[in-house]
Amino acid sequence: MAASKPGPRFNKRGRDRPGQRPIGPRPSASLWYGLAFLLLLFLVQMYYVTSNVGSLPYSEFKTLLKNGQVAEVTIADQAVRGTLKQTASTDQKQFKQFTTTRVEDPKLIEELEAQGVKYTGETANRWLPDLLGWIIPLVFFIGIWGFFFRRMSGAEGGVMSFARSRAKIYADDEVKVRFADVAGVDEAEDELKEIVEFLKNPKKYTNLGGRIPKGVLLVGPPGTGKTLLARAVAGEAHVPFFSLTGSEFVEMFVGVGAARIRDLFQQAEAKAPCIVFIDELDALGKMRVQSPLGSHEEREQTLNQLLAEMDGFDARKGVIIMAATNRPEVLDPALLRPGRFDRQVLVDKPDVKGREAILRIHAKGVKMAADVDLKIVAARTAGFAGADLANLVNEAALLAARGDKTSVGMKDFESAIDRLIAGLEKKRVMSTKEREIVAYHESGHAIVASVLPGLDPVHKISIVQRGFGALGYTMQLPLEDRYLMTRGDLLSQLAVLLGGRTAEEIALGDISTGAQNDLQRATDIARAMVTEFGMSDALGAINYDGNKRARFLDIVMPQERGLYGEETAQKIDAEIKRILTEAHDTARDILSGHRDKLETVTRRLLDIEVMEGEELRKLLGVGPLKSVVSSQ
Repeated sequence: MAASKPGPRFNKRGRDRPGQRPIGPRPSASLWYGLAFLLLLFLVQMYYVTSNVGSLPYSEFKTLLKNGQVAEVTIADQAVRGTLKQTASTDQKQFKQFTTTRVEDPKLIEELEAQGVKYTGETANRWLPDLLGWIIPLVFFIGIWGFFFRRMSGAEGGVMSFARSRAKIYADDEVKVRFADVAGVDEAEDELKEIVEFLKNPKKYTNLGGRIPKGVLLVGPPGTGKTLLARAVAGEAHVPFFSLTGSEFVEMFVGVGAARIRDLFQQAEAKAPCIVFIDELDALGKMRVQSPLGSHEEREQTLNQLLAEMDGFDARKGVIIMAATNRPEVLDPALLRPGRFDRQVLVDKPDVKGREAILRIHAKGVKMAADVDLKIVAARTAGFAGADLANLVNEAALLAARGDKTSVGMKDFESAIDRLIAGLEKKRVMSTKEREIVAYHESGHAIVASVLPGLDPVHKISIVQRGFGALGYTMQLPLEDRYLMTRGDLLSQLAVLLGGRTAEEIALGDISTGAQNDLQRATDIARAMVTEFGMSDALGAINYDGNKRARFLDIVMPQERGLYGEETAQKIDAEIKRILTEAHDTARDILSGHRDKLETVTRRLLDIEVMEGEELRKLLGVGPLKSVVSSQ
């Protein structure tokens, strides 16, 4: 039931295309020729060696002999073969030649002479059937062995060639991405245009004695388009593009990662000028530390080989190493020194104009209704990255299709924003008492957020369950992008977070467990004000935290006590408690002074379940907001 603000909630590798180097083993022509030869031998044996030959029991052979139907026989060591007489009454479909297993029969010769049957003896010289009998299985097993040997020695996971690079190689005409397909990262785009110019015209720089950076590191939050930018550089420069991830180097075998690094750079130099792009570099280039428990020797060997290769190859050959990561704080310092990843380009989340440009790119293939204003959508999606906006357009299209609409309307976009920020709507029935508690709670958030100055305006209040355990939510959307927060802003946010719990106290005389998330977030903000931002007069402008936090990931770091004494720890706890108590008092004063408004908003919310911000401001007597689009 906590007040929520929009924020980050959140490209691929192309498949093989014509002209692209094969990534895995493919059946060779010789294998197919071998299989065709085996089939031919089988057909020869079936239709020429054993054609029109039937197998008879020995007793039936003796009967045919007594009836005078046997023309001639050949007596071998293990079998008796012969030819039957063809008479007018004989079935034309019946076989002419026969064979039967020889048994010990001393009177056979006498019976043959009595019937006038021509007979001959035969030694074991039937070389063709016998030869085929053991050659065919031998050739078959040789073919199977050769096939599996090629599979084992293939480039994709084969145990005989596991040291080869796993990079996917795209030819210069296969990368279709251009800078026109990238939006919202104008500063990063300008930085990378110099790389494109060098790849197109290297003499422009080398004639003056200049040296292009060997490596370019793209850093930024997830989903901002780092991989897309790297592909756009290759597409603009019309050079081959090597693409792989940092995790593809390290295997269970010692030395494999280093061998793959060497093979990668050998392939890159052979195809220069080109771009080598390593995604998720932090999987490979984590900082080397000496731990009592030991370290990952294979990963460190791979990193050492990468450092050596980047330091040793000639940048004038036109091989540009590009990498992307959202965790630059964990990279080894040796990777970031000049001569390796010389240039670090920040690919940050877009501002409102960048979000509008990204939305227009993704909306090209979507049928849009006339009421859709992408400027308003961009203004309501502060904190969204490029991938979030692409997902937003897709979700809006899916919602429109679910409603059997012919185009995507503004309501579809609003519903998609609610779904991405607050979660999936749940159709569960709550008791009357719980609905009332949730309504008071969300009304408290909304009233405090509307009364205090300088806060983001309330966009929507809902007591419909969404997401993971959220019984309701109050959504605040900023009118403009903000990059700094003052102490007054943080204190106001604390009052808003505690406004729901305070409304329960005032209206119901009791509190519920619904404020658990609000209390956690409020405590985190208050602790950061004291230990990180130096916003406590009692403790001064000192950072007591000392933890290295992730810059681009919303990762909850383990709470470790900083390097301070017990007395300082007690002062920190006291300051956190004081700040939260003052915020609680602020929320209580506001809601007590607007007690009638609290009842009005709550009863209205119980009736309609979802209230827009404009209706809330009318109930509170607050003037309407300025146009979001015109204020930008």
